[in-house]
Amino acid sequence: MAGGGVIINGTTDTARVEAPITIRAYLICAFAAFGGIFFGYDTGWMSGVLAMPYFIRQYTHLPYPDPNDDAAVKAFHLPASDQSLTTSILSCGTFFGAIVAGDIADFIGRRTTIITGCAVFTVGCILQTASTSLGLMVPGRLICGVGVGFISAIVILYMSEIAPKAVRGAVVAGYQFCITIGILLANCVVYATQNRDDTGSYRIPIAVQFLWAIILALGLFFLPESPRYFVKKGKLDSAAKALSSIRGQPIDSDYVIDELAEIVANHEYELKVVPQTTWIGSWTNCFKGSIFKGSSNSRRTTVGILMQMMQQLTGINFIFYFGNVFFKSLGTISNPFLISLITTLVNVLSTPVSFWTVERFGRRKILIIGGTGMVIMQFIVGILGVTAGRESQHNNSAVSAMIAFICFNISFFAATWGPGAWIVIGELFPLPIRSRGVGLSTSSNWFWNCIIATITPYLVGTEKGQANLGAKVFFLWGSLCILSTLFAYFLVPETKGLSLEQVDQMLEETTPRHSAKWVPHKTFASEMGLTNRGISMSAPAGEIHEVVAAAKEES
Repeated sequence: MAGGGVIINGTTDTARVEAPITIRAYLICAFAAFGGIFFGYDTGWMSGVLAMPYFIRQYTHLPYPDPNDDAAVKAFHLPASDQSLTTSILSCGTFFGAIVAGDIADFIGRRTTIITGCAVFTVGCILQTASTSLGLMVPGRLICGVGVGFISAIVILYMSEIAPKAVRGAVVAGYQFCITIGILLANCVVYATQNRDDTGSYRIPIAVQFLWAIILALGLFFLPESPRYFVKKGKLDSAAKALSSIRGQPIDSDYVIDELAEIVANHEYELKVVPQTTWIGSWTNCFKGSIFKGSSNSRRTTVGILMQMMQQLTGINFIFYFGNVFFKSLGTISNPFLISLITTLVNVLSTPVSFWTVERFGRRKILIIGGTGMVIMQFIVGILGVTAGRESQHNNSAVSAMIAFICFNISFFAATWGPGAWIVIGELFPLPIRSRGVGLSTSSNWFWNCIIATITPYLVGTEKGQANLGAKVFFLWGSLCILSTLFAYFLVPETKGLSLEQVDQMLEETTPRHSAKWVPHKTFASEMGLTNRGISMSAPAGEIHEVVAAAKEES
């Protein structure tokens, strides 16, 4: 508490007392995580809709094929170019949405930016629901993507800034859990409407998304803004009120005083190192310093961007975007929609494992374990696919085994890389560049999502000039998973149990490979003299600024 001292690693220093974790804090974070529903649902419905008979007829004007005419059945599908365009254009919009979201979040606030994302998403959803051709579907997907970009980037930022450090990893993992629930809900709706012979077959799954936008936007009106946003804007009285609301503690309690002091002191320190300049200068700050120095902004931004790239290169969205098409190509599966529903259910049930493992074993370790597991599973699927599981073999047992190992692969991803990548980027950046750093990292996710969605139909397509890899595509994903695992081992630091301010100290003092052993031995508040001088919250803005100014003069 203010003015108190403890012994840490043999050094006498001032330490903050962590506020008790209240039900209110959990509920605020859980509702914010609801934004993952957008990401997941929009990922989930496209795979099923692309394989719907009515949707194919509507968008290609092909007649329904005779079930006994194998050639006609094989030819009855959207062209690879249309599959690629309708799937990837969302990620294109999301890429740009995530980049600009950071600036908007710094200008109008994290909470308001998410609400704005809901409004943009709704406009795109209206266009998609009304569409009967690519002429309206594509711009609708693009506009929806911008809204999802706002939400996917800023929800992570908001949750990371308000969650208690002891459970921050588990709470942010809830975002990934909501993504999996969104995918599952989409598959359930698609499964229910797949055989309708009217526009309701695809319009109903699309229109359900209105519900998620309404729930999230209305609920956010009642949630507090991030206190770190108010500190960044210099509104310390508002920061104190927001922190008091989030922590469920009186505004003049030691918990609120000490945590706010540490946030303010850390921000003041970071501004001395990386001062805020013009709009362009604030963007260049994200790449300031040597990429080889662990605490530099350039290193953090690079790791954040690569973190999200590596998550996408695991190939997980191949199943969720093109699962129905792939399972249908195996030849022995009579209902690919049902198999997609099962794989989605595996995704949902496996994700809650991360709530415990991410705080028990840490971010870095589960990424390495998960990457290794996915490499093994994907190579097994590839080997089965080129031997006993070939379409010409008509081996039901081999195909069933392939599906089982695909489910194991999904399970490894859902418990590790799925939530882990989002947790790491939410904890990696200092406050002056946090919104832009998270935005750039999230845009990387969507950029590579777009690339994969664009090229995959051509990788597995069977038409002339296409790669026709089939199950061999899992050799590609498995090889890329090796790269992701090596990245986690050499470059991802361990941030478990640290406040966002302590992460800064850890990156300055150790390397990723030894970061799990690092423990905090000082606070920015004690270095700036805030704790020893004492802070009265009756006039938080004035007094804290005076103390900070006096400490800076002395230093």
